[in-house]
Amino acid sequence: MLSALAATLSAALVLTGCSATGGAPRDSAGGEGGGTVDTPRIVVAMVSHGAPGDTFWDLVRQGAEDAARKSNIELRYSADPQTPNQANLIQSAIDAEVDGLAVTMPNADALGPVAQQAVEAGIPTVGLNAGMDRYQEFGLSGFFGQSESLAGTQAGERLAQDGAQHVLCVIHEQGNSTQEDRCAGVEEGLAGTAELETIYVNGMDLTSVQSTLQAKLSQDQSIDWVMGLVTPVALTAVESVQASGSAAQIATFDTNSQLVDAVRDGEIQWAIDQQPYLQGYLAVDAIWLAHRNGSTVGGGQPVFTGPSFIDSTNVETIAEAAKDGLR
Repeated sequence: MLSALAATLSAALVLTGCSATGGAPRDSAGGEGGGTVDTPRIVVAMVSHGAPGDTFWDLVRQGAEDAARKSNIELRYSADPQTPNQANLIQSAIDAEVDGLAVTMPNADALGPVAQQAVEAGIPTVGLNAGMDRYQEFGLSGFFGQSESLAGTQAGERLAQDGAQHVLCVIHEQGNSTQEDRCAGVEEGLAGTAELETIYVNGMDLTSVQSTLQAKLSQDQSIDWVMGLVTPVALTAVESVQASGSAAQIATFDTNSQLVDAVRDGEIQWAIDQQPYLQGYLAVDAIWLAHRNGSTVGGGQPVFTGPSFIDSTNVETIAEAAKDGLR
């Protein structure tokens, strides 16, 4: 199973994590281990839709940098949450004739054709995080992430088990199809057992997020669950719930070290983890393998890095990985 493959690789990565500047890999305590591989140096570009200050993308980048150091790769990471700007960054990487390219595709209609140009130029190109449903359409050789619809469905089923009656699903990035897929999946998983309501906020302005959610929760006290789609919004929702006097509980997609603390403290009930570190690591490693043996991990099929649940039953174990910057 592909998910089993990802789990096996994940365990290996915990043992061999490394940094991006060349030299020796990190051990779990942050010290120096053995040297990098003795292979020709290549240049790999990674272009994501990550927003500045979003710690989720810090983990993606850290995984990519660790894989780059291990494999003697020069990594050129760039990101922009605006689709036209991200497309320009992809085109710039193609123009620079990089040796490999890893891209996210939150808007496949706009970004897929640009990524396809890289494929047609002979640049090994893989996808990660966003665009799982369509990466093959544009000739990308692999994908590392989770099915957003599946993750959403599992979240909805969990909410139903928890007795949810009125769920507020918070979309923080309009035009991002993966977020729409998550909320649609939540509704499918609820299977009519609860009302699902969607609200749009500006995830790049957390002050605005806090006030918008506070106003909504104050106005509608029937909302008993807030479903965030990203950690910073979920953590902001904690403040909104407290300030509004709402009794709503909070769950979220995606994680970071602050989220782990919030689950431990009971401020957030559970989270769905897709392992961003692993996504970045595997994407870069797959490109290195393409240069070494002409193939990629997963045989062209998606390699799942999630979803899995983090809650009070396993949060202490996850916290150990978070200390090392792996979750």
